[in-house]
Amino acid sequence: MRIHRGIHHRELRELAGTGGCALTIGNFDGVHRGHQAMLALLTNEARHRGLPSCVLTFEPHPRDFFAARSGRAALAPARIATLRDKLAELRRCGIDRTVVLRFDARLAALAPDAFVEQVLVAGLGARYVLVGDDFRYGAARAGDYAALDAAGERLGFDVARMLSYEVHGERVSSSAVRAALAAGDMARAAALLGRPYAISGHVVHGARLGRRLGESAPGAADGFRTLNLRFAHRQPAAGGIFVVRTHGLGERALPGVANLGVRPGLDDSGRVLLEVHCLEWPAGLAEAYGRVVQVELLHKLRDERRYPDLAALRAGIAADVAQARQWWAAQGGAAPLRR
Repeated sequence: MRIHRGIHHRELRELAGTGGCALTIGNFDGVHRGHQAMLALLTNEARHRGLPSCVLTFEPHPRDFFAARSGRAALAPARIATLRDKLAELRRCGIDRTVVLRFDARLAALAPDAFVEQVLVAGLGARYVLVGDDFRYGAARAGDYAALDAAGERLGFDVARMLSYEVHGERVSSSAVRAALAAGDMARAAALLGRPYAISGHVVHGARLGRRLGESAPGAADGFRTLNLRFAHRQPAAGGIFVVRTHGLGERALPGVANLGVRPGLDDSGRVLLEVHCLEWPAGLAEAYGRVVQVELLHKLRDERRYPDLAALRAGIAADVAQARQWWAAQGGAAPLRR
């Protein structure tokens, strides 16, 4: 899958000037099962028309932009996935090209007809446009499906609409996924996503506090060593302490326990980190810095909490590790001890 930042790349101009593309538009936060159904329909239509499939998405999320502009950041939606994970899922769905368009004041002010003419037609050469049943576009969200269909008839592209996608009578949406993650219902989130909820990224350096905290814990000669991944947004949809499974450190996935959040009492920056403690460490792997790993959040143990001192924090982490081992044992096999 080719990824383009903006609509002014030479390859996109060539695409718009030749065959064009089959296009869908949206934020695709989480790339849940409803998104997947839409993307399958898009790729099938693209194949029949002999066109590349293309996704137009936005960064930041439009609601992030408007919340920041109004000075009310709390109105922004919690973020399910980082841009890295969204792009990875779009690639897995077989999309040929994804265009990441910066959502700014200029784009927000475009009238619906100008958005269609400048972005969809001149920028991307859309020949077929697939949207959801609640799709709105243009300044003040004034454009709707009927307006887009009329524009398509005038400018020479076809427009189709996909109705809501339901699982067991429930409409699948990013809002529903956010609600499941906020409630810590990881099984429901996985059912809506069609896969376990996961976060991926490069392992970065931390404060090495985990190793020092575990030095006095029985059997923890290497302490509570953690892999640290940054979550780029200040408001993740999930948060707390989780039983996890980590991919990318060896031939098999590793069981573990992780903290996703801001680490109250330890870090006042507000930076969101995913800190993963593997219940075993791959033999022969000294460090993991720079590796790209994927961490599946399988079961929530509790919310983050503030500890009065490091001794209490150490005891809390040890209890989390013990609960994680118990959970893995209940799944049919105890997590291996660290060697």
